[in-house]
Amino acid sequence: MNAPKTMDSQDWGLLILLSVLWGGAYFFAGVAVKELPPLTVVLARVLLAAIVLLPLFWYWGHSLPQSFTAWLPFFGMGLLNNVLPFGFIFAGQTQITVGLSSIINAMTPLFTILIMAAFQEERLTKNRIIGVLLGVIGVAILRGYETPLNGNQTLGILLCLAAAISYGFAALWGRKFLAGIPPIKSATCQLLSSTLIITVAVCLIDKPCTLSVPSKDTVLSLLALAILGTALAYIVFFKILVRAGASNVMLVTLLIPITALFLGNVFLEETIQSKEIIGAIIIGMGLLFIDGRLINRLNGK
Repeated sequence: MNAPKTMDSQDWGLLILLSVLWGGAYFFAGVAVKELPPLTVVLARVLLAAIVLLPLFWYWGHSLPQSFTAWLPFFGMGLLNNVLPFGFIFAGQTQITVGLSSIINAMTPLFTILIMAAFQEERLTKNRIIGVLLGVIGVAILRGYETPLNGNQTLGILLCLAAAISYGFAALWGRKFLAGIPPIKSATCQLLSSTLIITVAVCLIDKPCTLSVPSKDTVLSLLALAILGTALAYIVFFKILVRAGASNVMLVTLLIPITALFLGNVFLEETIQSKEIIGAIIIGMGLLFIDGRLINRLNGK
């Protein structure tokens, strides 16, 4: 069983960048699902992102897999990392707020660490357990107290939890079947695979020919979701996955709520409340435990 990798300053920089890209993606998706069915939004996201990445994919000298067997790792990753979680999250966002969906998704590192340990890919260390639990407490404080949830909100929360579990299995899949593959190839091929899978589902369920033409705001949101929140984000995601490992890359979901608060304060002039500062501090403590270097120094290791 492998020990979890320690992240360096470049890894943390990439993780923060990814949290900004995916934090914005929650907002853009929330705008799009107000007009379009969730599966159609998923299709637009993966299709447009694949179109953006293909020229770069070929420019850097890569070629598409030549056999069904060679495509299988990418189809598995596309299903676990795109089709299922995007569908669950976008469906959940029709029942709960964008902010709450991103906070629930911060459970992903907990599921990832447990899944990796269950499949004997990484050891379940004490520091990592403490770190993830602190992160969950932090996002719970960020969530704060609201009125009791109704049945629809409960469904939305369960859907977003299902997405977090799917991301955990995607990290395991990437660790086992996509190790050593260049980030641009992993990102492009999984998006092409996702497009094929979701196209079938959309044609059967959403019947896109019957949908109304989306508004300008929705179109712009889909473009931002595809280019920034998917194409660029997945290049960064797979780079972190190769450098720092599966459990570490999923720490991004702990940072997304903080990023969302920061972006809201800077660009929307939203006030940051004391509970949000406390939650951010606790999340930061959790990240220190998971990273391990400072804790080990304090313990004289």
